[in-house]
Amino acid sequence: MDDSIKNTYDAIVIGSGISGGWAAKELCELGLKTLVLERGRNVEHIKDYPTANTPPWDFKHRGRMPLSVIKENPYISKAAGYGEDNAHFFIKDKDHPYIQEKPFEWIRGYQVGGKSLTWGRACQRWSKYEFTNPEKFGYGIAWPIGYDDVAPWYSHVEQFIGVCGNKDGIEAMPDGEFLPPFEMNCVQEVVSKKIHENYPDRHLVHARWAHLTKPNKIHFEQGRVKCQARNMCMRGCPFGGYFSSNSSTLPWAKKTGNLTIRPFSVVHSVIYDEKLGKASGVRVIDANTKEVLEYKARIIFLNASALNSNLVLLNSTSSRFPNGLGNDNGLLGKYVAFQNYRASVSAEMDGFLDKYYFGRNPTELILANYKNLHKHETDYFGGYTTFMGAYRDPHQTDESVSQVGAAYKDSLTEPGGWKLYMYMQGETVPKAANHVRLSKDQKDQWGIPLLITSVEYDDNDERMIQDFLKETREMLEKAGCKNIETYENKQAPGLDIHEMGGCRMGKDPETSLLNKWNQLHLCKNVFVTDGACMTSTGNQSPSILYMALTARAANFAAAEMKKGNL
Repeated sequence: MDDSIKNTYDAIVIGSGISGGWAAKELCELGLKTLVLERGRNVEHIKDYPTANTPPWDFKHRGRMPLSVIKENPYISKAAGYGEDNAHFFIKDKDHPYIQEKPFEWIRGYQVGGKSLTWGRACQRWSKYEFTNPEKFGYGIAWPIGYDDVAPWYSHVEQFIGVCGNKDGIEAMPDGEFLPPFEMNCVQEVVSKKIHENYPDRHLVHARWAHLTKPNKIHFEQGRVKCQARNMCMRGCPFGGYFSSNSSTLPWAKKTGNLTIRPFSVVHSVIYDEKLGKASGVRVIDANTKEVLEYKARIIFLNASALNSNLVLLNSTSSRFPNGLGNDNGLLGKYVAFQNYRASVSAEMDGFLDKYYFGRNPTELILANYKNLHKHETDYFGGYTTFMGAYRDPHQTDESVSQVGAAYKDSLTEPGGWKLYMYMQGETVPKAANHVRLSKDQKDQWGIPLLITSVEYDDNDERMIQDFLKETREMLEKAGCKNIETYENKQAPGLDIHEMGGCRMGKDPETSLLNKWNQLHLCKNVFVTDGACMTSTGNQSPSILYMALTARAANFAAAEMKKGNL
């Protein structure tokens, strides 16, 4: 076959992670021949989870990474959950360079499935306030959509992936389509009750998590079964107990017969056709051979993760768009933001020594945001979600027992007392100064300009941290906790792994890159539905919003194609 025909599809999806998998599922179900481009290796569900059932004693270093590896990978080795059991799902620093103008630790996982294999799995919905408050209180531009536009797509996604939680009636964290939650343990129940008694507007409840506690028919049809409460999720789950592209959306898309996945495909740029006035395809460099290939399609979805999608668009230059595709206003790569994870609190709780819990619960509780909802009431903008867990310390022993001999050994057979923790996930304010751009003189091993990151915290973040520490300490004191300690880790942006923005949605083409359907204002057959599209960050975990926006945009795109508009 002629290469121009062989390499032609209805749709191309760049990236196979959480949002890319959803783009593939929706487009393939709607009858579009879809090519998914992934820069990393192929990973098949179950088959390519080499450590999924490995006991800790069979790891050479018992799960820890040797110092030599940490020294060679100073950034990726700081990633949450990174260890000997799952390092194969994270990049090596030297293989994928970038330039830090300001400290930014960019966490990436290049394989089919992307970071959906190692994500945190929290799935709370945004409320109406996250869509309206940035403009209302003057720290952002208006979103072109609101909660009501996304709500049915949240439901669409929740029903398919499986999300456990309770319907709690909390306006800051709307209810969804939930499977039963994991049970609270005894200390979580007490702390939840005490907080609500002392603060009636604060709700410590089951968070919403992408775990199959009681699978429905749709989940069995995907080949997934009940979560086994092993808490070994980041190794890849052979049960499909948590949602990933590999266990769910990509196999579902494959069943349609419309899916082609090409791994080892480093996307260089989107090709713009000056005569047609739209994108005609994607230029790819084979990761192994360095061969340059071109693939054509009527629509293109950018789902490479926020910063890589910015990189691809910035590198997509033409006579019409010399500064990057759709970038007439010069805002591409600007207003990059993230979420604030810098503060946490720990404490102990007396009593309950006759109580324990079953399994290794992979979920935590969540204290829904209670700041700056109806009015701007603090010295900072935005709000924060708080996660909470409680456990019996397996290493805590009776201090009166000498740490030598039979009595000490016997004491280790019983768990110690109860400990608990709370940590913040805070909204940050998008600013033009926080940006990414391309290097003019340094390139990677595929000849693509290196990305320069220039992103940092500000005074707003510092004030939010202090408020979180103060409020959380007071809540735990009133709940009866003791030995309360507060922490501020001062980590660089990036380690939150929730980078967003750079190609934001908006009503006005002068102040945004994308419209309400996630289309580039100036190139209607290119859609951006990963974190790059975010107008503001909110305080909730963003992945399920990316999924909902992707499903919404894919259905719109397919309908527009059928009408002949794309």
